[in-house]
Amino acid sequence: MAKNMGVAVAAALSELNVEKAVNALLKWRDSQSQAQKPQLLEQDEFLYLIVSLKKIPQKARVNPIKVPLPHPIIDDPAELCLFIDDRSKSGITKDAASKKIKSENIPINKVIKLSKLKTDYKPFEAKRKLCDSYDMFFADKRIIPLLPRLLGKQFFKKKKIPVPVDLKHNNWKEQIHNACSSAMLFLGSGTCCVVKVAKLSLEKKEIVENVIAAINGIAERVPSKWGNIRSFHLKLLDSLALPLFQAMPDLRLKILADADHHTSSKEEKQEVEEEEDDTSHQKTKKKKKNKGRIHDVQYMDDQEHINDSNSEADRKHEINANISTKKKKAALKKLCSIDIKVKDKKKKKSLAA
Repeated sequence: MAKNMGVAVAAALSELNVEKAVNALLKWRDSQSQAQKPQLLEQDEFLYLIVSLKKIPQKARVNPIKVPLPHPIIDDPAELCLFIDDRSKSGITKDAASKKIKSENIPINKVIKLSKLKTDYKPFEAKRKLCDSYDMFFADKRIIPLLPRLLGKQFFKKKKIPVPVDLKHNNWKEQIHNACSSAMLFLGSGTCCVVKVAKLSLEKKEIVENVIAAINGIAERVPSKWGNIRSFHLKLLDSLALPLFQAMPDLRLKILADADHHTSSKEEKQEVEEEEDDTSHQKTKKKKKNKGRIHDVQYMDDQEHINDSNSEADRKHEINANISTKKKKAALKKLCSIDIKVKDKKKKKSLAA
């Protein structure tokens, strides 16, 4: 079922449609750049893929899902930062990590220890500067649960959450290279997420290849795969979102056909005509009943709820009746005791006389 759906989607999502969307966005960007003033520092813009799901993921992921791209969106001389675990049990020191980075030519510009992150980057301004200073962040996967509290909101807003790296293995360079050449999919607690898939400095053909690879990779990594994808849209930062794929809605409500209730439709028409004659002088008229109307259904739960409410009312009535009888008995006892006391007093007086 999933394979057949994937083939059908691949046929609907053709390369020509993606090319048309990319060309339209590039034309819009050129028209906007002519109207705006030229800037001193040219900033490389990115293309974003908006993913809409049918169902909310059961568990929100803090770590991103890596979707491989044929053309990396991060430049080779990018500024990369690595957070390491310098606790006693980790067995890794900053000197050892920096020596390995230099010997293997790993593109890491800065190594920050966990203890230094706790002390030197406590203020908000220090966290903001750290976030803006580097293009991408990596961290030892053993300290990933500790980072959200230490880094703050700025890293989450700019989608610069550190990518986990297993520093126990020796393939540091391979892990970092794979992360730099991948799109990061963050599955949160909603049905919509945005993925950075290409930069405008690439050629048109490379942009189209990145978009198609991102769509296929996301559909394979999302829960339920293509069955959970509602739509894909492509956009620039300030542009409109152009649709690339839209799933058909699920029609789960069954509407009664005309052939099933042909006899009842005549009676409904007569009732409607009588109602219209009666309400002709009123300002608002009642609408006619539709043939394919979804009728109200009374569920078993509703009947059980009614029975439960009736039984509760009977119990309350019985409790009130028992309380009233108890009160009456107590009052009679008091009256009897008073009569006995009065009779005893009369006897004493008669004896004394």
